[in-house]
Amino acid sequence: MERRRFIVKAGGVLVAAGATAAVDAPNVIAQAKYQWRMATSWTPALDILQGMAQRFAKQVDEMSGGRLKIQVYAAGELIPAFGVFDACSQGTLETYNSASYYWAGKEPAVQWFTTVPFGMDAQAQMAWYYESDGLKLWEETYAPFGLVPRPSGATGIQMGGWFRKKINSVADLKGLKFRIPGLGGKVYARAGTTVVLTPGGEIYTALERGVIDGSEWVGPHDDMKLGLHNAAKYYYYPGWHEPATYGEFVFNKKAYDSLPIDLRHILDYSTRAIHPAFLAEYDTKNAVGLQKLKTEYKGKIEILQFPAAVIKELRKLAQDVVKEESEKSPIAKKVYASFTKFQAQMSEWAVLAEDAYQRLIRA
Repeated sequence: MERRRFIVKAGGVLVAAGATAAVDAPNVIAQAKYQWRMATSWTPALDILQGMAQRFAKQVDEMSGGRLKIQVYAAGELIPAFGVFDACSQGTLETYNSASYYWAGKEPAVQWFTTVPFGMDAQAQMAWYYESDGLKLWEETYAPFGLVPRPSGATGIQMGGWFRKKINSVADLKGLKFRIPGLGGKVYARAGTTVVLTPGGEIYTALERGVIDGSEWVGPHDDMKLGLHNAAKYYYYPGWHEPATYGEFVFNKKAYDSLPIDLRHILDYSTRAIHPAFLAEYDTKNAVGLQKLKTEYKGKIEILQFPAAVIKELRKLAQDVVKEESEKSPIAKKVYASFTKFQAQMSEWAVLAEDAYQRLIRA
């Protein structure tokens, strides 16, 4: 009798478990899957930038258990490098990876979300996004376009760029045709330079053929990937024009809002997780690239610091340009005020901690 009771009881448990599984199974099976397309502004030769987009897509795929897959396309494969903003805004793309200062013609405020001449470095700017109101202001800026922005990785402080001739004074910038975007480009324009905006994959050809007299991009690693060291001799530092340089992952708002909340959280988390790995890769590969330039190309190129007088004059021009750009729209004025206040707040601590330590170890 005891054995019969055990069998009946066990059978009941199994039936109940089976019923529970039967109830839960449709929910698991019914989970929707999403297929998105991401276009970037980067040529495949830019292994860190394009690789970041691919790493992001892989991470989202793995974290979502395959429920959200993102197909990544390099510049020109699906959308032109500078066409991704409009394509995503119009719903042709669900997401893109680029840099916000390319869209300055649509709204001046976007420029602050990539970098500002003589502005914050990557660490401080990340704090502005997540510990102040930087990201909220970015969302407010992109809302009229039906877009949801998130910071992607930062390159860190860049090099000043490649020039065909030496720059001994600000007067040497006058009349040059120089490839540079964003607020930094507007500073050069104020100095009398003809500013050209060219996608990364087209810079070498323009520089080699003399269409432009110089160009900035990122740093030794990327610049050599693009072949810029073969088209100009003088390589200047520091990158006063781009001390942080954040990219952006941007989502079409309708597509983003249509996702279940857990998938939206996965997207958001993945954008934040990209940053430290991205910056670490750039720092490491730029250090290696610098040594390669100094050894393998010794005598072929010159790595030069901008003269102090040039930097002093460019800083004055930058202050005027940035202030004027901030007055071009209400949201630009808000972003400028927030950015400037936060930079001032962070500056005192940076001098006391980072700057003092760097002077100590160099002594």
